[in-house]
Amino acid sequence: MAAGPERGDGGDWELRRYRSPLVSRYSSPEMAFNFSELKKFNTWRRLWLYLARAEKELGLPITQEQLQEMESNLENIDFKMAAEEERKLRHDVMAHIHTFAHCCPNAAAIIHLGATSCYVGDNTDLIVLRDGFDILLPKLARVISRLADFSQKHADLPTLGFTHYQPAQLTTVGKRCCLWLQDLCMDLRNLERARNELRFRGVKGTTGTQASFLQLFEGDHSKVEELDRLVTEMAGFKQTYLVTGQTYSRKVDIDSLAVLSSLGATVHKLCTDIRLLANLKEMEEPFEKDQIGSSAMPYKRNPMRSERCCSLARHLMVLLLDPLQTASVQWFERTLDDSANRRICLAESFLTADIILSTLQNITEGLVIYPKVIERHIRHELPFMATENIIMAMVKAGENRQDCHERIRVLSQQAAAVVKHEGGDNDLISRIRDDAYFSPIHGQLEALLNPTSFVGCAPRQVTRFLEQEVRPLLVHYASQMELKVELEL
Repeated sequence: MAAGPERGDGGDWELRRYRSPLVSRYSSPEMAFNFSELKKFNTWRRLWLYLARAEKELGLPITQEQLQEMESNLENIDFKMAAEEERKLRHDVMAHIHTFAHCCPNAAAIIHLGATSCYVGDNTDLIVLRDGFDILLPKLARVISRLADFSQKHADLPTLGFTHYQPAQLTTVGKRCCLWLQDLCMDLRNLERARNELRFRGVKGTTGTQASFLQLFEGDHSKVEELDRLVTEMAGFKQTYLVTGQTYSRKVDIDSLAVLSSLGATVHKLCTDIRLLANLKEMEEPFEKDQIGSSAMPYKRNPMRSERCCSLARHLMVLLLDPLQTASVQWFERTLDDSANRRICLAESFLTADIILSTLQNITEGLVIYPKVIERHIRHELPFMATENIIMAMVKAGENRQDCHERIRVLSQQAAAVVKHEGGDNDLISRIRDDAYFSPIHGQLEALLNPTSFVGCAPRQVTRFLEQEVRPLLVHYASQMELKVELEL
């Protein structure tokens, strides 16, 4: 086999190597940056600065000039030098300590003082997880808001309900949408909880005992605890994990990815419903003027955005297996077999959730309903569903319930045979009109077949649900509701 191209082989180097589609094709710039090398290493330097500031405040011999030198070089990262150092040292944190020290010669002696690699590694991961949730939450809130408006608009529109994907009692388009909303609201609360319960690893030392810092502060436990508190506060966290090993518990990763995995299940169900409704021609996702549905069949209008969401949601759901297994095999204070795995699954979960929510917002901002098609489907099934109402009306007119039931059973079987064997329309009501036995209620048939009389409390349920549960959840995100999404692909 021919050797792969070298970097200097031409301008098409980027086209000759694999790039994750989550970044190159799908994710938003803000989420891609959140998991970028630039943000990671900038955060490392900020954490070293926070540590030095707190150590100075608590009495260690660190000068203001050293702090100023560090602060002036937070963004000045020589990535080429860092890569060369890492190839030589085989240690990413030490490589960046040397690189930072190179541009901060006066502060070199106090960079990373008393810390272990997980001080920057784990604390940065927690910052990135927190910021990732902060990117996702407004996007999820906007999806909920769009669907809430859609649900309210169609709260009274009767539609055929399905159980087992077989025709069932009527519901309304708005009520069905509330089923999606209820799951999404659960996801919003779950994401908020996971985000707000994140704590900082803080300043814990090599095995979590803070022994190095206790030595630095000559046995003063109160200063060690204050150091932990100060750095945690500088990083924007309210709490630190009081006990850690070398790392924070990997169950934190499980908790973070579990709520995203659960969101994936919600989106998969929602978008599958949209795809099924698109097949019935009752609902469509947005379809651009020049969009092509099929290279072979020009008439097709495929629900490709919903299909994309389902495809990515499956990936999002299975990513939870990684932190589950990782947490289960962390020996004692830590092993390093978590590192490579976490580089992939943490970033991919948030990047995948990000594009799913952006796509779903685009879908929910342009959902199209076809009431005439919905009405036709109702007319096709409603006669069978109306039989109980017809029997009750006949009983009120003085007829025997069992006799009426038998007559309708026979007529229903005849009508079903026309539908199933002849491909004809459901003619049960015509048969009832033609049967003199039912003459006492012939004048009531139109009212008995009014679809709005079959939807029960659905419209009221929509109103109550939106007012009491959905709208209050969105208040916190009011200032971020107007942002529109334009999908690249």
